[in-house]
Amino acid sequence: MQNNELIPHLFRTEYRKIVSVLCKHFGFDQIEIAEDIASETFLVAAQTWGIEGNPPNPSAWLHFVAKNKAKNYLRRTALFKNKISPQLKLAPSHIPNDEIDLSPQNINDSQLQMMFSVCHPSIAVEAQIGLSLRILCGFGIEEIADAFLTNKETINKRLFRAKEKLREEKINIEMPDAAIIDDRLSAVLRTIYLLFNEGYYSHSQNQTLRKDLCVEAMRLCTMLIENTLTNRPQVNALLSLMCFHASRFDARFNDNGELILYEEQDENLWNADLISKGGYFLRCASEGTAVSKYHLEAGIAFWNTQKADTKEKWENMLQLYNRLLQIEYSPVAALNRTYALSKANGKRQAIVEAESLNLSGNQFYYALLGELYTEIDNEKAIENLNKAISLARTDAIKQSIQKKIDKLK
Repeated sequence: MQNNELIPHLFRTEYRKIVSVLCKHFGFDQIEIAEDIASETFLVAAQTWGIEGNPPNPSAWLHFVAKNKAKNYLRRTALFKNKISPQLKLAPSHIPNDEIDLSPQNINDSQLQMMFSVCHPSIAVEAQIGLSLRILCGFGIEEIADAFLTNKETINKRLFRAKEKLREEKINIEMPDAAIIDDRLSAVLRTIYLLFNEGYYSHSQNQTLRKDLCVEAMRLCTMLIENTLTNRPQVNALLSLMCFHASRFDARFNDNGELILYEEQDENLWNADLISKGGYFLRCASEGTAVSKYHLEAGIAFWNTQKADTKEKWENMLQLYNRLLQIEYSPVAALNRTYALSKANGKRQAIVEAESLNLSGNQFYYALLGELYTEIDNEKAIENLNKAISLARTDAIKQSIQKKIDKLK
């Protein structure tokens, strides 16, 4: 791998490891120091490797340099505490020891503990996702801004407020007590779920970024499954759900970035390996009697990997949607349910229920109504599709809807 490809790849995989370990060692009071040390390590790598070539073991090289930089920082801090601070009559702060443990076990433990700390309930959901992308996934500020369709200044402010909150609440980087781990796990799963959705339903034109968001969400969920404390049925259900969805990723858009409707997708582009993994984790999720929203959504996603257009399929999906809405109502789930209803009981009944939702301002609402009215009242279909175009955020989506209008005309 060339140097200009290797360093960005390693930044994605190693930055999060270094920051997680250093944050655990320093505490959230010095999270910026941990980030600076990690960033400086990659800057040294870019300069050194460009002259001397890539080292035999790049990851080990990065860990060695980061460890030495952290030790130098701690020694300078200790010098200030022991010699300078007393003369200035300043109250010295706690200085951690300079033994930096970058062993594989501590890296994994630190990342898992950081996940629970970042997803603390006192932090806003958007900030949880932003911090997860930055610290746990190694995303740059520009990438995070692109994912949220906003600017770098907004993301920097959001992350700054989140870090301040972590300090104010004096949150320790550790696994929660057994008594509260389920409550905290719910917040972690929600963040991973939203992170995946940010990629899967992203309006960004950057298809690589969309995939990366999904892959990182699946990686974080896998870490939970690999730990005995957090390997719970709902965690397996979430990973199952993501595997099923990710299996159809390449079939959802054409080369121009236009969205391809489910019924028009090329089944040959579906990833059979991910579908198989989704089935495996869904079976693992069946232990116990509790049913979470992730179980139900995984069941729906499973049926979406069965291309055969049978009444059994749509009736099963409709029942799953009914249970999902009882557990946790959401306009998006209600909207998706009306499509399953149209396939199970016909378009006319689905139109009545869809219009009762009255989701004005939602492009997918009008796109669905356009689909439901097609061949029943084509004028109304075109009217709704035009509304969908006016709300669409990307040219590719607009072009996809326009093609449907052109066919109806």
